[in-house]
Amino acid sequence: MATFDFGLIADATRHPYRVQCEQSKLTRIVLERLSINRNFEIEFSSPVRGVTTSSGGAEIAIDRHEKTEKRSYPWVIGADGARSNVRSSLGIPFEGFTWPERYLVASTPFDFTKVIPDLVSVSYVADPLRWFFLLQIPGLWRVMFRIAAEESDELALSHDFARRLMSGISPEINSVEVTHATLYRVHQRVAGTYRKDRVFLVGDAAHVNNPLGGMGMNGGIHDALNLTERLADVCYGRKPEKELDRYDAQRRSITKEHVEKQSIQNKKNLENPNEFGARLRDIVADPQRTYDYLIGVSMIGSLRRAEQFG
Repeated sequence: MATFDFGLIADATRHPYRVQCEQSKLTRIVLERLSINRNFEIEFSSPVRGVTTSSGGAEIAIDRHEKTEKRSYPWVIGADGARSNVRSSLGIPFEGFTWPERYLVASTPFDFTKVIPDLVSVSYVADPLRWFFLLQIPGLWRVMFRIAAEESDELALSHDFARRLMSGISPEINSVEVTHATLYRVHQRVAGTYRKDRVFLVGDAAHVNNPLGGMGMNGGIHDALNLTERLADVCYGRKPEKELDRYDAQRRSITKEHVEKQSIQNKKNLENPNEFGARLRDIVADPQRTYDYLIGVSMIGSLRRAEQFG
């Protein structure tokens, strides 16, 4: 249908390309950086069980060494995922819905460039019944398939089932090695607020969406940068505390308006190849529309839009 090159928006970013860095790798990079910084203390096996707030700070309950410890802090950021205990203990609703389909991600060392000419490292394939996307990472290809509601978890997680789905990509694929398979239930939800007193929510604790377009973790990184820059200004007295209200105003608004809307549309696009294909062909035929499209899918547009929310 179309191929897009992020090099076309080099005037808008110092990084006009796509980097596929999985969360399992990103967290290790972050840990390495923080472990040598004396301003941080990292504790594992210490789940937060609850948070209470006051105008002057927050108290958190932590399970540590088979005991519950209570600690008080002037500020707390809940980045504890979609099942956030911080969010639930504060009674913040997680509004939205769960898709009836699930997504299967299968990994294989098979090189799909051998059977698909001109394949690029990230490819979305539209189909009304079984759309999928192919993603190249070092040493492996990942394939994500839509799994219908009537197909059981047990069936979907069997490697034979994954191989059968891959064989449908090309008649030249007979049998491939499947190194790993993971099945996801997919949600579209946004927290009722990203701030309660001196407690904030970021990332999956604040919002979850389907993975098409890579907006989940990237949106969480945008949350963190937006919040921590403001929090530093407040802590060092450079700006008043009301500056922190802009975090909820900007990030929650942009999630509702852009991330949720676009991730839902990405799924609909792959289910309607004729309509989607016609729109993409119109976009690539127009340099300005191509540029605007890339600004949108790169999420640069959402950052610009967030600034308009005050």
